[in-house]
Amino acid sequence: MQPGMMPQETERAPLDQDDPRVGAVLDELKTQLGVRSFALWCEKRIRPSIADDVLTIAVGSPFLLNCFQKQFQGILMAVAQQILGPSARAVLTVDASLALQAGTADVASQAPESPRSTPPQTVNREDAAPPRLPMPQEAALPHSIARQRRLADLADFVPSPAMEFALTAVKHAAAAPGAQFNPLFLYGAVGTGKTHLLEGVCRQLRKAHPARQVVLLTAEGFANYFTQALRDRTLPAFRAKFRNADSLLVDDVDFFESKRVFQEEFLHTVADLVDHGRQVIVTGDRHPRLLTKLSEELVSRFQSGLVCRLETPDLDTRRKIVTIKAQRMEGEYAPEALDYIAEKFNGSVRELEGALNCLQTGFAMARQRITLAAARRILSDLERDCLRMIRLADVERVVCNLFGLRPKDLKSDSRVRTLAQPRMLAMFLARKHTPSAYTEIGDHFGGRNHSTVMSAERKVQQWLETDATIRVASQSWTIHEIVSTLEQQLLAG
Repeated sequence: MQPGMMPQETERAPLDQDDPRVGAVLDELKTQLGVRSFALWCEKRIRPSIADDVLTIAVGSPFLLNCFQKQFQGILMAVAQQILGPSARAVLTVDASLALQAGTADVASQAPESPRSTPPQTVNREDAAPPRLPMPQEAALPHSIARQRRLADLADFVPSPAMEFALTAVKHAAAAPGAQFNPLFLYGAVGTGKTHLLEGVCRQLRKAHPARQVVLLTAEGFANYFTQALRDRTLPAFRAKFRNADSLLVDDVDFFESKRVFQEEFLHTVADLVDHGRQVIVTGDRHPRLLTKLSEELVSRFQSGLVCRLETPDLDTRRKIVTIKAQRMEGEYAPEALDYIAEKFNGSVRELEGALNCLQTGFAMARQRITLAAARRILSDLERDCLRMIRLADVERVVCNLFGLRPKDLKSDSRVRTLAQPRMLAMFLARKHTPSAYTEIGDHFGGRNHSTVMSAERKVQQWLETDATIRVASQSWTIHEIVSTLEQQLLAG
């Protein structure tokens, strides 16, 4: 299982019978899978829940999670989009309480049955793939955050010292939306807390101003709603919905790179909201100046407010995060076991959460205190899977993405500064983060000899010591900012 697909432990919440969409999901799954497959895999073995445009399917064990990913991921996504709209997502998670209630040993002993092997029992063969139901025009656009969605709380955010500035800005925007720091741009690597902060602002705004319209969604969701409006010829209704919002919170705005039509629409939406004093907060994985495939107008608009960087949590912060999250989980965990997680899983908060979920599942199975030895045993495979070997091709990719170059540019004989400086940075990072020798690095970047690589390494080190600046996309950046950004992208994969 890949690190990004680690099971997540959910709370033991009962099925929300008040939400008719949950029943619609189960009915549609039964239609798509057929009665036999649904009874074998889903009946009393899954727990669907809906939060905003996310359909979460909880299963009882990592085994079932893996089977669902391989067999039914496409079907789950289709069901989510049919019931919740075009921007919907389907997420699989592990809830150990389901395994305790229903048991999964009988399922594990049977070979997976393909959903295609049994035709749907409630439709004709020619109608086996039912047409997507058109959503009502009002439901197809986000009024505000769905009331069923359980959002993260700003009070639960554990900042490192380097993130206090960003947290202060976010709290100010939540307390006085539109008054200052507008738009507010948060950027950082995966798992640094961008979505947590967005949801925390959304939660606080809804609590303080229940009558106001707050829209929280991803950039991909915005693009999907815009595409649907184009297809249905309902652009005026789409624009009225978004541009009349009191606050617009958009995650992963880097999705708009190289998508000019979406960029134009989003630019006009942001400009209209900001000009009318409505709060806009967006997140991305890089500083706006490094989103080189966004229009200059949109980048300029982002920079006109406040740009804040979120750092990967340091060891002390990771210890605090792990301790707080463990206190909210069922089970008993030795402090040494929690310290082990904080020390070994340093990539992102999501890695910490995945490791904690594994310990909780281990406790649910053994019903014994998780000691350091038990934690090592439970997490041994996960720790090995989280190790990432950085390759020369990875270094080449992140450098080319940042500077807007092609791989053949780095390998060319040209010595112009716009190529020579990125090439030296690539050699420096390759020497620092890969096991490759000087000769291997030189061969990869255009057949250069080892002395050229050694010279590049010394040159970049001198830049770091003098805090030199380098031009990136017509902007001057300090070498520390550039190296830090490149290393975050390398470690994030």
